[in-house]
Amino acid sequence: MDTARRRFLTSTTKLAAAAGLASIVPASLLAASKRKNVSAGDTINIALIGCRSMGFGDLLNAIKQPGVTCTALCDVDRNILDERTADVLKKQGRAPKKYSDYRKLLEDKDLDAVIIGTPDHWHCLPFVAACEAGKDVYVEKPLANSIAECDIMVRATRKYNRVVQVGMQQRSGPLFKKSMELIQDGAIGQLRKVNIWGNFNYGIGEIKAPDSAVPVGVDYDMWLGPAPLKAFNKTRFHGNWRMFWDYGGGLVTDWGVHLIDIGLWAKNIVQLPISVSATGGNFAYPDHAHETFDTLNVIYQLPDYTLSWENTAGTENGPYGFPYGLSFIGNDATLILNRENMEFYPETQNGKPKVAARPKETGDDSHELHMQNFLECIKTRKDPVCNIENGRLVAMYAHMGNIAMRTQSMLVWNDEDKNFGNNSAANKLITPAYRAPWKLPLI
Repeated sequence: MDTARRRFLTSTTKLAAAAGLASIVPASLLAASKRKNVSAGDTINIALIGCRSMGFGDLLNAIKQPGVTCTALCDVDRNILDERTADVLKKQGRAPKKYSDYRKLLEDKDLDAVIIGTPDHWHCLPFVAACEAGKDVYVEKPLANSIAECDIMVRATRKYNRVVQVGMQQRSGPLFKKSMELIQDGAIGQLRKVNIWGNFNYGIGEIKAPDSAVPVGVDYDMWLGPAPLKAFNKTRFHGNWRMFWDYGGGLVTDWGVHLIDIGLWAKNIVQLPISVSATGGNFAYPDHAHETFDTLNVIYQLPDYTLSWENTAGTENGPYGFPYGLSFIGNDATLILNRENMEFYPETQNGKPKVAARPKETGDDSHELHMQNFLECIKTRKDPVCNIENGRLVAMYAHMGNIAMRTQSMLVWNDEDKNFGNNSAANKLITPAYRAPWKLPLI
């Protein structure tokens, strides 16, 4: 174990101990954590928890691969569960078992791995339970809906020796890999600044609507889980939950973690920022239901460059004509990057380019490559390309941006105490208050 990881694990241990956390995992699952790992020639039995959106896409990429079978699905919406069960039957010729409670699913001793595609506030509990039950995990981003939950999930991964891939698939993308190699090889000269943007219409949520009856087939109490008890409202449910603090963090925790990750990868940053500051607010679309910020700018101070995030929800224009992307600004050139494009703009000196021009390059989706990496690591027991520590780091950057804006303060992280020093308002947003009977896990 390298020194950086040892320091990180030690610090997260202190956080969990200080939080006084308690496990909810049945004792019957703990013995399963000692199950035999998958070997090179074995079939991988995989299950999905949270079936509606990205999680199901991840599952489809998994069962495309030879030697992978979906044995179970879990969702609190019976309508989604039945629909996805039929889809899987059509794809693989075998129907998976259906569950409404992830704890029952995890009792299957033949299950090797799970995909967690739930809303963000439901990442931590099934993740920890899966690790304790001896399952490997592909978890969608952001890693969790709070800083404290991220640290708990790291501890669970390392305590139970699980393979965990976080769903930031750019780490598997050829175009992103090439871009990082160019920057790290000095193609743009000294990197001084990374500007990141993500402008999307969905960031303003839906038109406001009154509370209503829970849809037939939905276990709404289970959907809320550890989140506060509130009446059902369709503007906080399927497809819209991430615009409310109890369940998500808006555009910066959705798209932001994807792109901030790349901004840190450029210099292989594994540390938290020196400071974080933010400006913005909810300035537009008052007829739409959202708590997260429709307009946001965040500045992260790093040792020798700055990184910024911005979003203007309800718009889909951005720099260089891209609704989302990154610009890596160096002394010699600027590199522009998103999933589809890489462009190169040399600086000039005395009327001549400082470096040679490069042709525009294009990329495509890398979700399947990311899943292939996870499945291979299940067999080799190596860390995937986007491991738990990386997922934790980037989620913390995103959460810090929101916390800086919510508290109207510049944040400085105290790594010894795992808080924001004497900033009591910011410290209150580190650890969520779980609704009984749910409890934060003890690791």
